[in-house]
Amino acid sequence: MMALYPILCFSFFFFFFLILNSIKPVASQGQWELLQQSIGISAMHMQLLNNDRVVIFDRTDFGRSNLSLPAGICRNDPNDYALRHDCTAHSAEYDVSKNSVRPLMVQTDTWCSSGAVSIDGNFIQTGGSHDGDHAVRIFKPCSTCDWQEFPTGLNQRRWYATNHILPDGRVIVIGGQENNYEFYPKSTTVFSLPFLEQTSNLYPFVHLNVDGNLFIFANTQAILFDYTTNSIVKTFPVIPGGRRTYPYTGSSVLLPLKNLQGSSVEAEVLICGGAPLGSTNSGNFIGALDTCGRIRITDPNPTWTMETMPLARVMGDMILLPNGQILIINGAARGLSGWESGRDPVFYPVLYQPENLIGSRFQVLNPTTIPRMYHSTAILLRDGRVLVGGSNPHQYYNFTGVLYPTELSLEAFSPAYLDSKFSALRPTINAPLSYTKLSYGQRFMLQFSVSSPVKTNSVGVTMVAPSFSTHSFSMNQRMLVLDGRNVIGMSNSLYSMAVTTPKSTFQAPPGYYLLFVVHQDIPSEGIWVHLQ
Repeated sequence: MMALYPILCFSFFFFFFLILNSIKPVASQGQWELLQQSIGISAMHMQLLNNDRVVIFDRTDFGRSNLSLPAGICRNDPNDYALRHDCTAHSAEYDVSKNSVRPLMVQTDTWCSSGAVSIDGNFIQTGGSHDGDHAVRIFKPCSTCDWQEFPTGLNQRRWYATNHILPDGRVIVIGGQENNYEFYPKSTTVFSLPFLEQTSNLYPFVHLNVDGNLFIFANTQAILFDYTTNSIVKTFPVIPGGRRTYPYTGSSVLLPLKNLQGSSVEAEVLICGGAPLGSTNSGNFIGALDTCGRIRITDPNPTWTMETMPLARVMGDMILLPNGQILIINGAARGLSGWESGRDPVFYPVLYQPENLIGSRFQVLNPTTIPRMYHSTAILLRDGRVLVGGSNPHQYYNFTGVLYPTELSLEAFSPAYLDSKFSALRPTINAPLSYTKLSYGQRFMLQFSVSSPVKTNSVGVTMVAPSFSTHSFSMNQRMLVLDGRNVIGMSNSLYSMAVTTPKSTFQAPPGYYLLFVVHQDIPSEGIWVHLQ
């Protein structure tokens, strides 16, 4: 018996060793910072503007918010369902550099609306609910500006619609309780889109392809659509696994566009998360999808490549980071979108690295402590952080007696590239200056400094369009990897390189972009450039 004891002990510890090695440890990367315990409103919608301020809003019929309007300013609306005389704000401007909030006055209901930034940098915000469903609202980026509203700016009601800036500078508004689309500035014509009736007209995923057509995805199906002729150019295969758009809400990005000066440019779409068909809003909290589908939409015969995420997720947000990686953040592990319809917050962000081989693309990052459920948002800031806010799965503000109280806080997630241990690798852009105007196909000299020796073959330049975030989709989100070559050392820490801008509006619609230099996957702080 004693002779068997060492064998039994060895067997036990060997078995225990196998168990330990079967557990994959969570990567200790990324840092969270609580910026504001309360901004007074829940960040259902967010848009970064070129003055480094973020316009945030929820809806007007929540009742009173926790942010007062300036003295003497009140909202009077005889059609409001909750409060006809309201002296609290339902929109705010967040100043990133000062970490401060300024209340804004919005009159018409912005609930579940859409948006895009115009060529000149103005925020064009469309639709909503009730008295806001035909409205267009414009916000100009200045320190004292407020909303300008046009209650009949749209032809039809747009509630849960998707917007996209077009190569000619117009904004297309698609779906939103309607199976059609229209344009802003407003014309007299509304165009039918039967595809939405066959699938879903609620917040479809829309990306501008490099041929000028639109990739439109709803539920499980996608088309390539020519909005100039109102015709379907291509029908894509059905994505496996389950539904992906509202209320079975996954998220989607157009992967970074490369080889922009080549004879052809490939475009790939990534869609992650969602919910199976059996999920309902009647208390049947089925597990969310744990898959991502990736498809090259420029291929003659495109197919979906499926990948498995480390964490199942519904209502997650996907953010393009300056180094071309994708952050998947917010959401729940069970249920779907809608009031009280999600369970089990997913606190852990996940990094997706598109250049890695399949099987090594995902990395789990450090968790937050705040549930970000239905009506959460996330956007990229110029300094490389990701601003995270919102979460209100209730019809009104509700702070007590519920699983997930209405969340008024703002956080910032700093990806690992912002860690101080990478300071010596981090570039600083010296030229051009911020707000430089660039034209298409223009070659310009970019100067940057790095305190450590530069690996010249590990330097890139990216250009990112600031996006409008709501309901797990960042409208107009886009990244261009610019043609940069001949990195030359000018002094001990100063370098220059020739960079060429995108050659067409199909690749990059005109407007303001954030320009970054990336060295060994460590990005600089961005500068604003105006492509026109």
